[in-house]
Amino acid sequence: MLSLSVTQRRDLKARAHALHPVVIIGNAGLTPAVLGEIERSLKSHDLMKIRVMNDDRDARAAMLQEICELMNAGPVQHIGKVLVVYRPQEKPIAKAPKRPKGKPLTKKQLASRS
Repeated sequence: MLSLSVTQRRDLKARAHALHPVVIIGNAGLTPAVLGEIERSLKSHDLMKIRVMNDDRDARAAMLQEICELMNAGPVQHIGKVLVVYRPQEKPIAKAPKRPKGKPLTKKQLASRS
């Protein structure tokens, strides 16, 4: 299981705030099909939300622990019925280059971009 520092968890919580749950775990619990779907989702997204349709808080915490151990991921957050899990990508995704600092764009330049 991946361990995350407090700073990393804080940043990941902020990133996860806008996400919607990708996987929903029903009353059957963690089936092989659900675990396979979580694995596929973690390959394409490093950070994901999982919704659990179970009313028992301890069972949800146990599911989060089991998911993180099986998928070699780190638990980010457990709020209500939503679990947030993080696993870094195998290869880093290239970020778009930043615009060089200088004069701000004029209204005319901004309008031409649309």
